[in-house]
Amino acid sequence: MITWKEEYSMGIEHIDNQHKHLVEIANQAYEVLKNDLYIDKFDKIVEILKELEDYTVYHFASEEEYMKQIGYEGYFLHKIEHMQFIDKIKSIDLNKVDIEQDKYLLEILNFIVDWLVKHILEKDKEIVK
Repeated sequence: MITWKEEYSMGIEHIDNQHKHLVEIANQAYEVLKNDLYIDKFDKIVEILKELEDYTVYHFASEEEYMKQIGYEGYFLHKIEHMQFIDKIKSIDLNKVDIEQDKYLLEILNFIVDWLVKHILEKDKEIVK
């Protein structure tokens, strides 16, 4: 589970709100992982991955538009990181996920949380310096 911390805030309301929603998606994955009432979590996992992919595409476009508006010099490298994130999500082998649901859900969750926190603190904060 990930909790929003003020240190993640960039001070740009719409981007901060989008980051908070990404944290919510990660927490949805955590809730599915920990919920033993789900015998088969596959549909929930696919739903979370779809929401994550759709929302990151939206968020990254919004963030990239902001970077262009302010003339951010690191725009292209930042955009590459965004593309790599989306490629990673798209490359998840759902057949493997279906076989070992908890294992892959935990891997997906760790990837999202690690990437999100690192990206916000190290890359996104550079935009507003």
